[in-house]
Amino acid sequence: MFERVLSFLRDLPTGSGARASTDDPRIAASALLYHVMNADGVRQDVEWERFKAVLAESYSIGGAELEALAAAGERADNEAIDLYAFTSVLKRHLDADARKGFIGLMWEIVYADGELHELEDNTVWRVAELIGVERRDRVEARRKAAAQAPGATGTSSDE
Repeated sequence: MFERVLSFLRDLPTGSGARASTDDPRIAASALLYHVMNADGVRQDVEWERFKAVLAESYSIGGAELEALAAAGERADNEAIDLYAFTSVLKRHLDADARKGFIGLMWEIVYADGELHELEDNTVWRVAELIGVERRDRVEARRKAAAQAPGATGTSSDE
């Protein structure tokens, strides 16, 4: 399923205008991934590297294109009033399996530093609700990400 999500994300259209827009699903995805990375107020190098790796893997990009997408996501998140502008774009462009997969990518970012902070957990919960991912799917994605993160700590209200 993860490969299907990556394939689907790669095939998402890029914005047709010269200026990046939050209506571009790639920018929306980058902004949400950036947002969850910063949810606890501390951006660690390992989280930043995982964020960029997820973008690189998802969109088969690197170099300047990767840096531009990461910067566009950061800028969009910093300018956003709420998460709905991003989640509504993803909900329109992703099918149910791809939305579940996206939540899995968010958990990968959360667990990049080996810790689960309650604000990160809350952010993933809100995004999952807004894009229509069921609680059980969100919890399963969290468990998978936690199992792949050596030394992960923290619990969630889902347990």
